[in-house]
Amino acid sequence: LKTQGNAKLVAGKYLDAIRLYSEALEFTPTNAIVLSNRAQAYIKVENYGLAILDADAAIVHDPSYAKGFYRRASANFALNKFKAARKDFRAVVKLKPKDRDARARFQECEKAVREEAFAKAIMSEQTAPLSATYDPNTITVDSIYDGPHPHPDGMINDMEAETSLFQPGKLPMEFVLAAVERFKDQKQLHRRYMARVLLSCNTYFASLPSLVEIPIPSEPPSADKAPRVTVCGDTHGQFYDVCNIFALNGYPSANNPYLFNGDFVDRGSFSVEVITTFLLFKLACPECIYLSRGNHETKTMNRIYGFEGEVKAKYDEKLFELFLEVFQQLPLAAVIADKIFVTHGGLPPDPGVMLSDIRSIPRGMEPPEKGLMSDLLWSDPQPFPGKAPSKRGVGFSFGPDITEAFLSRNNLELLVRSHEVKDEGYLVEHGGKCITVFSAPNYCDTMGNKGAFIHFEGGTDSLQPKFTKYEAVPHPNVRPMAYAVGMGGLFA
Repeated sequence: LKTQGNAKLVAGKYLDAIRLYSEALEFTPTNAIVLSNRAQAYIKVENYGLAILDADAAIVHDPSYAKGFYRRASANFALNKFKAARKDFRAVVKLKPKDRDARARFQECEKAVREEAFAKAIMSEQTAPLSATYDPNTITVDSIYDGPHPHPDGMINDMEAETSLFQPGKLPMEFVLAAVERFKDQKQLHRRYMARVLLSCNTYFASLPSLVEIPIPSEPPSADKAPRVTVCGDTHGQFYDVCNIFALNGYPSANNPYLFNGDFVDRGSFSVEVITTFLLFKLACPECIYLSRGNHETKTMNRIYGFEGEVKAKYDEKLFELFLEVFQQLPLAAVIADKIFVTHGGLPPDPGVMLSDIRSIPRGMEPPEKGLMSDLLWSDPQPFPGKAPSKRGVGFSFGPDITEAFLSRNNLELLVRSHEVKDEGYLVEHGGKCITVFSAPNYCDTMGNKGAFIHFEGGTDSLQPKFTKYEAVPHPNVRPMAYAVGMGGLFA
């Protein structure tokens, strides 16, 4: 069973690996190697809390087994617990003093601890964010740039006029569609235009509440369809699958609005293209696309799962900082037609939480370890009543009673969330009151799952979910997490 589990782990079939390791542990519950291997599989599916439990057990049963410390350090690093991770990597170095990889990981933790301390010092000094001082006007668009320009006349020298084109509702749709075609050819927008997109979106999202209201359009996208809103789950840098969604369902427009429910980036190696496409549509027509933050629109996840490295490879460090500022301002949830609550992870388990509490959650920051923001970004449903510690190590698991109480208290009918890969692209739980939708098919090129999106239509069959499933489409030969560097190598 252990050997079979190892084969599944190497093949990227992480859920199968977890099942086989669990069966093996029924016969040898104190086997530190199997516990450590299952911890690694849990890490791969971001169940960091369960990984820590297995690593703890492995260390108890064999304190000389270095991989137990290694797995616990990896999970703690993903949870922003850099000092705990550093302590365990120090233990690995002591157990294996000639292991260069362990020493490199220890040094990465040292660096993360220093950066965290530096960031806290900067916050205490209330230093202005980069967006307050970054000036795209100083960036020259070279003649060798062969991509689209926002102005119909091509490149212009009037910086004020160019800036005005990037205001919400002003960006020409022709520019957006030309950019999407350019992305398909694995080319980027010019850095000046990218900076303007980020600065404008940062200001726009900061003006929104943490809970956004989305109406059903009064007009349908075409004569043969009903008015609708389309809800998509995680897309994780799978740009060519996003293009397939648009091919199946039409480009975003005022009469064909989308809600993308977080985790636009990381894992897939076309994350810049995915998030830029979404932001461009937002600036062209704010009511055609809505974006909610996921747990991967965060600094630590971006460091580990590839987006940081990707932005630095395709642009530079400053634009990555601007992306982070945009992520910090993204809304955290939405309500469709006053009846459907949509958020990336799940519900806060505390009784009494109202929509007004969610609407007023402070943003402009990385998620704290606990509280409403973390609950919305990280929590998962469970089949039994009540709440339990999350398998992820952040947020909670919430039962059908918590779902029912939250919906009833806020005069809502349905919870839609994402955050978890599902074989068929979606799963209905909690007596039909909770739907998980996941829109990245064949996740990480290994999972074999379908993707899905949901239509919520107006009219006689009002707000009943209608699902569309689809398979993955081909993409250029760039592997998932190709840009993950440093500690990201632990999770690739």
